[in-house]
Amino acid sequence: MAQRLASIEGKLNLDRLAPLLLLAITLVGAGLRLFEIGSKGLWLDEAFSVWLGWQRLPDLLAWLLKVDQHPPLYYTLLHFWVAVGDSAAKVRTFSALCGTLTVPVVYLLGRRLSGRNVGLLAALILAVSPFHVRFAQETRMYTLLTLNASLALLALAYLLTDSRAARVPLGRQLLEFFQTWRSARTAEVQSQVEAGVGYQRDFRDSAAWVSAPTRRRWLPIQTIQTDLAWMGYMVFTTATVLTHNTAVFFPVALNLFVFGLIFVRRRPPRPDNRHLLQPPSLRNWLLAQGGTFLLWSPWLVAFFVQAAGVYREFWIPQPTFKTVVETVKTFLSAFLPGRIEWADVIWAVYGLVGLLGFVHFRKRVAHLALLLTLFLTPFIGELLVSLRRPLFYDRTLIWASIPLYLLLAAGLNQLRYRPYILVGAAILVTVNGLSLREYYAHFEKEQWDDAAAYVGQRVENEDLILFNATWVQIPFDFYFRYLNRPVAEHGVPVDLFDRGILEPKMAASDLPRLRGLIRGRDRVWLIYSHNWYTDPQSLIPKALEEELKQLERRRFYGLEVRLYGVP
Repeated sequence: MAQRLASIEGKLNLDRLAPLLLLAITLVGAGLRLFEIGSKGLWLDEAFSVWLGWQRLPDLLAWLLKVDQHPPLYYTLLHFWVAVGDSAAKVRTFSALCGTLTVPVVYLLGRRLSGRNVGLLAALILAVSPFHVRFAQETRMYTLLTLNASLALLALAYLLTDSRAARVPLGRQLLEFFQTWRSARTAEVQSQVEAGVGYQRDFRDSAAWVSAPTRRRWLPIQTIQTDLAWMGYMVFTTATVLTHNTAVFFPVALNLFVFGLIFVRRRPPRPDNRHLLQPPSLRNWLLAQGGTFLLWSPWLVAFFVQAAGVYREFWIPQPTFKTVVETVKTFLSAFLPGRIEWADVIWAVYGLVGLLGFVHFRKRVAHLALLLTLFLTPFIGELLVSLRRPLFYDRTLIWASIPLYLLLAAGLNQLRYRPYILVGAAILVTVNGLSLREYYAHFEKEQWDDAAAYVGQRVENEDLILFNATWVQIPFDFYFRYLNRPVAEHGVPVDLFDRGILEPKMAASDLPRLRGLIRGRDRVWLIYSHNWYTDPQSLIPKALEEELKQLERRRFYGLEVRLYGVP
């Protein structure tokens, strides 16, 4: 009896501590994401994001259709963010903010699906994840993608654990809520007033300075909780697919699970029970899918235009079995030092914790099916598409790491005894700490800042600067603009975006234009980057060496700077 009372008392104490623990975990996640966030220069994709953010919104949307493969939500938000400043640290802080906000959302998701402990452990795993820290320090859309997907999953978790999602037609709660607000005389309101539920006073007799809306009766927020969850699901699912086009696999995964759950559990739903997932009614679910599609539909034509462009040509290599395995390892602990001899032991421990997660959900098969569907669907989807056009890429799958972290958190919680759970969590934090140290110390980004400074110190006003992959002019000019040097710049084979694609390839038919550009020039600079894709035959340097002599060659991470001059 005494042990039972002590256990209950400990649980109550942990319940009171949970908000403080979550705050501490969130602050740790924020600190890791902001640490040295501006120490490395912007690389090519980041500079392109900022360049798009600088554009007027109509021009931004036009450029997306013309040269990019991503939907507009992230770039639109970045457009307003860069008004604060466009230094590397400032533009990356938006991603860090999105990554930090995802931590408490994952806690709420884990708590709703499997209790407070799983929520805290999942939040901790996410907070110290090197994979997520890396993309929280990039001016790209991947942490916004994760935040939107997590919020949509949280809304879905509320719907799957609320019997009203099956019993009450979608929209009915909001309709009754506003009808009550307008009339303030319904029988339901009066009965709640008499019972003392939700209303402490009638504001209609308030002082004159009180605004008209506050004089009306309001139903408790719980009376519209289900409709709010439906709205959250539709809004954030739409936001997810408007953040990255490959996120179309997100609603696919949700529909696979929910339709499966509806098929399996045809009997009437039980009362609200967090230990049993109940499907919403088919009518409500179809209405929610229709609402999501309507919200997304303005981008439908653009989606197919961009998809066609990717299908015609894209640079991602064909995935292999090793690619898939490495992606999962990256989710678990990216940048784990290769010199660690017991790395295989670490991966085995992760596998064991994952198996314990299966044990944790052994009596709640629907929970496990939800996590597995969310994790496997985007993997399988991108692999199937890659049979025709390679598309599999770890960062586009970033939202699939959330169900994996929830499974790992459930596995740690399956250790049951608090000291064991703390030891397991400490080991995980230590492993990721080693990976994070490797990331902060050795992870390289393209050195456009150093290259621009190098050229700026040596360039002369009559010089010509050429860029082989035309859009690399964007990161170079991002830093070169500060030097205020009026030097002619051109892309090869064409100037920036003249062919309507990001990286046009150099061909022999483009050589006459190159020779025309350098004719009469005593000095020509070549900024040579991504040549494995845009100039695999090295046509540009060969043509330059026919007319000029190479005077300097300086290597930077991700690019080369060459100076050619008259012999």
